Amino acid sequence: MVDAGSLLYSQNPVPSNLEAQEELKADLLASLYTKQLNVAAVGLGPADTAKGPDKQRFPRIESNLTSGYATKPPVITQVGDTKVGVFGVIAEDTFARSTNIAVSDPVAAGKLAVAKLQADGAQIVIALVQASKKGEAAQLVKDIGGIDLAIAGLGQLAPEPEEIEVEPTKVGNGWMVIPGNRGQIVSRIDVYQKGAGPLVDAIGPAAAKARIAAYDKELASRDAELARFAADKTSDAAFVAQKKQERTQVVAARDALAKQPLVVPASGSFLTLAQVKINKALACSVPAQSEVNAFYAAAGAANVKAAAGKPVVPPAKGQASYVGMSTCGDCHDAEVKFWAKTVHATAWKTLVDRGQQFDYDCIGCHVTGWQKPGGSNLAFNEPLRDVQCETCHGPASIHVKQGGEEKPLAIAKAPPVDLCAGQCHTKLHSDTFQRDAYLRDILGEGHGAEARKKLGDGPTGASLRKAALDKAGKSIGANCTR
Repeated sequence: MVDAGSLLYSQNPVPSNLEAQEELKADLLASLYTKQLNVAAVGLGPADTAKGPDKQRFPRIESNLTSGYATKPPVITQVGDTKVGVFGVIAEDTFARSTNIAVSDPVAAGKLAVAKLQADGAQIVIALVQASKKGEAAQLVKDIGGIDLAIAGLGQLAPEPEEIEVEPTKVGNGWMVIPGNRGQIVSRIDVYQKGAGPLVDAIGPAAAKARIAAYDKELASRDAELARFAADKTSDAAFVAQKKQERTQVVAARDALAKQPLVVPASGSFLTLAQVKINKALACSVPAQSEVNAFYAAAGAANVKAAAGKPVVPPAKGQASYVGMSTCGDCHDAEVKFWAKTVHATAWKTLVDRGQQFDYDCIGCHVTGWQKPGGSNLAFNEPLRDVQCETCHGPASIHVKQGGEEKPLAIAKAPPVDLCAGQCHTKLHSDTFQRDAYLRDILGEGHGAEARKKLGDGPTGASLRKAALDKAGKSIGANCTR
């Protein structure tokens, strides 16, 4: 196992209110990498340097880092009968905004590292590359040469799971793989060593499945196109015949791949890549969850201590502040009673049940007016716990003061269209989110009855979540909260 780096901190620089939690998280990650996962080599990236050399926690495999960070030279690891050499290299502009980090010429350093590894008997050479862009990483690998496999770390630009490339990128005589963000997917590379010479991509079942899906999508498009031609009597017969022949070729390619997903070359070494989602059952095991829970408890205690007594920033003169659900209920009793039946009313409890109510990564979407003027913060949030009225309708102090008679209203009757998807129901935190479906859960008699009628019948947020959980089944893990 290797990692190109940029793993310790989620932000660089670290905001002052997150320092305690981020330090504990970095400690946990460093412990996992060095003591439990026994990672063979780790590079250095921007997310590792937020607190300087004293907080890098363990040395990194780097060949061209010239500042005060602790580094290790290229290493050779015995894997089966094969000697695998690993070195790290950092593109020149990766730390362009950092004044205390300097790198030497990455191409020259990389060439020296490759030559040293080969002289020491490495049969496969792996480069851990830190760069700010995919193209920059690929160019660096090509300019260095002699690299069989490159693992490219792109820092904050590392792809999300749905954007990850399922096939390696050919660079010179080698291949480059870009792992996904936040460790949600493990890039597994199987190399079959059969003598000298460049590696060949044998595709393999995982990449074949993705290619077949792409072929199916292309066939659907071609079939729609051919249907349009069939309906058009002016279509050129020769052109249509050519399009049909192209479709036949796509079908042949798809069927061949489905029959033989592993395309082994007649001679020479080859590889396959599988982008493997993390094992949820393993991640939810008792030992793993015990460590996670211990982290949440420690982080919460540290956050509470650091935030103690820090007041909420008041609103500017003439601007509204948050009043809380109990005040809304003075005039909107039916709406509040309807709200109490929705999942928004238990948002804070879901955090308490997991011990994450003081976790900065979570709390902002489980309280109202988070870190907004006149709203809530970690020290002062009790009246605004849960996703209350003012999350969607805005701070209501002026509306309350005017008895609801102000014109125009000082609150929003309906939230902006993109509020939910842009604020909390992101792909990362709410992967089943569909706006109309979720609105069906929070609108009804007493709260937006007419708007609910306009939505009509259809899936609800609750049904989408249940379907996703049923599909995931036991893979989620018995000890993880659903």
